[in-house]
Amino acid sequence: MHIVFFGDQHLESLGGAQVSMRLQRRFLERAGHTVTAVAPRMHAGCGQADPGYLDLPSIPITVDREYSMSWPGRRTDRHLDRAFASRPPVDLVHVQADFWGAFIGHRFADRHGIPVVHTMHNRVDVGMAAVTPLHRQALAVLNIWRRQSMRGIGQPVEGSDGWAFLRGIAQGSSAVTAPSGHFARRLEQHDVFGDVDVVWNGIDDDLLAAVRDAGTSPPPARRPRFVWLGRMSPEKRLLPFLEAVVESEVDADVEIIGGGGQLRAAERIARAHAGIRFAGRLPYAETLSRIAAADAVVQTSIGFETQGMTPFEAAALGTPTIVSDPDIAAELRGGLWAVPDGSVRALAATLKQAASDISAGNAPVPDPDVAEAFRQSSRTAAMIGIYERVLRAG
Repeated sequence: MHIVFFGDQHLESLGGAQVSMRLQRRFLERAGHTVTAVAPRMHAGCGQADPGYLDLPSIPITVDREYSMSWPGRRTDRHLDRAFASRPPVDLVHVQADFWGAFIGHRFADRHGIPVVHTMHNRVDVGMAAVTPLHRQALAVLNIWRRQSMRGIGQPVEGSDGWAFLRGIAQGSSAVTAPSGHFARRLEQHDVFGDVDVVWNGIDDDLLAAVRDAGTSPPPARRPRFVWLGRMSPEKRLLPFLEAVVESEVDADVEIIGGGGQLRAAERIARAHAGIRFAGRLPYAETLSRIAAADAVVQTSIGFETQGMTPFEAAALGTPTIVSDPDIAAELRGGLWAVPDGSVRALAATLKQAASDISAGNAPVPDPDVAEAFRQSSRTAAMIGIYERVLRAG
């Protein structure tokens, strides 16, 4: 098959969706398929010329020029059609975008009569609410843009909230997938799509084996080591986590991996606990090694994650997780400490309990079936099955 990915951001830019798409592409190509990834051109430079990338004309949208956008419209349509005229015929479009990439991908598929599989990565309503107090107005504008850009594709979808937006961008899809069971259920409950397939984002089989073979298990008889990793932004709840560490006075080493706009605020809170250390952004392989060497990973976002990769990466490496989101806790099926509510006090109490269990040798063990099902090879096989089902349906 020749499969075309459509993304909101270039696959070489930073972000969990981009990491997942790069991995999917590699394992699909291992299975003998051809993948073309369509996304806005990077202005910071991706450092390599890759014939599998089809870069769209774009404008930078962040100060560091890491992220950019392409405007969905006839000019972009013409650019795409010219580019694909010299490539093999396309069998299937896989939209893995939530904004302009989704509009552009569905327009391309509709023009050429190509079936679409759409992976939903984003709780648009929660994400908007986390970053702007004007989220209702922003969602209303997004829905107007969506209706204009996807006019004539599927059935018209009215509404101005986040679920109306997701229903709208699912129009024209032959299948919709979600990276977790809990997000799939929400999509079905809000009539985004009738029967949503669950396909987790995975972890590189080869990298997983390399980290495991490196033997980075934590040595016995030392202070427990907690690792928090992610983007330092409000929806990830780093600041409440650090407040909980300080309030708990837990006797543990705490490593923070990542960067973002809340770094200075986080550093101010961290001064009250001697065990907190900021590692900054790390390469993915090094991050996995730190997870494997930790006694527990801490996941603090609630209601935002459509999967929550970190707890699953930890489970695959045999590391338990302190989990704030009850949906993610249920999907992990064990190997965790569940935080009973979203308060700093509850998180502080759970940190103390986890440290006590670790010191006593009573830490929970992740479910080995979860670890096995998280391998990218199994995730790619599941997605190929969906592709084949869609193509058989014609």
